[in-house]
Amino acid sequence: MKIAVSSEDLNLEAQVAQRFGISPYLIIVDPETMEFEAVPNPGAAGQRAASMQTVVLAISKEVDAVLTGYLSPTAMKYLTNSGIEVITGVKDTVSEAVAQYRNQIHPATVLRMVKPESTGAILIHTFKNTGKRFANLLPIFIGVVLLVGLFNACISKEFLSSIFSDNALLDTLIGTGFGSILTSNPINSYVIGGQLLEQGVSLFAVTAIISAWVTIGLVQLPAEMAALGKKFALIRNALSFALCMIISILTVVIYHVFVTA
Repeated sequence: MKIAVSSEDLNLEAQVAQRFGISPYLIIVDPETMEFEAVPNPGAAGQRAASMQTVVLAISKEVDAVLTGYLSPTAMKYLTNSGIEVITGVKDTVSEAVAQYRNQIHPATVLRMVKPESTGAILIHTFKNTGKRFANLLPIFIGVVLLVGLFNACISKEFLSSIFSDNALLDTLIGTGFGSILTSNPINSYVIGGQLLEQGVSLFAVTAIISAWVTIGLVQLPAEMAALGKKFALIRNALSFALCMIISILTVVIYHVFVTA
């Protein structure tokens, strides 16, 4: 038997992470021997579909149960549909949570005895968690800075003019295509969008890129098919592509109506 526990650190004495999708690690534990494997969570940076990436990770590790503080109803649905028991409301260390589960004392259904903590200990714990979150976000900030420099150095106005023609429908189609292929933190889409506007690319194209970037993401299609099923994933992406185009055009039209009013 294997249990996956969302964790703030790499060992059994770490606190159980309260958000399954963005927990820094999943610790896979054998409850009988307490042997464990600490696996970095691909969704820890908080990017789009973070919880689905964590779901795929748990399923790929063939765990029998997941212990965590909280996870979304959608993530819970796909875990339980895969035969994985989900226990939420866990607030102990990883080893304590596993021991409770092993003894069939589920943290979600019993009152946990709260250990008194001093104000200083609470502050230290808060600062440590904040520091870890900042460390997870730091690569994103560095990536944004590098992305701006790379964009300005490598992509010319003439190159963009050869792709985008100021035709509303065509620009929206091309923008949706680019946005659906790319995938990263949503912050990067705003950076690219701002740079494109400065280079004279139409608002239709930029809006479509941002909409598709945070909605589709074909790079993650294999993981989505593994978690949600091939048919559902393909239909969702196709509908999202069409809806991104419609929403982008409506957004720009409404914006121009208000600006010119």
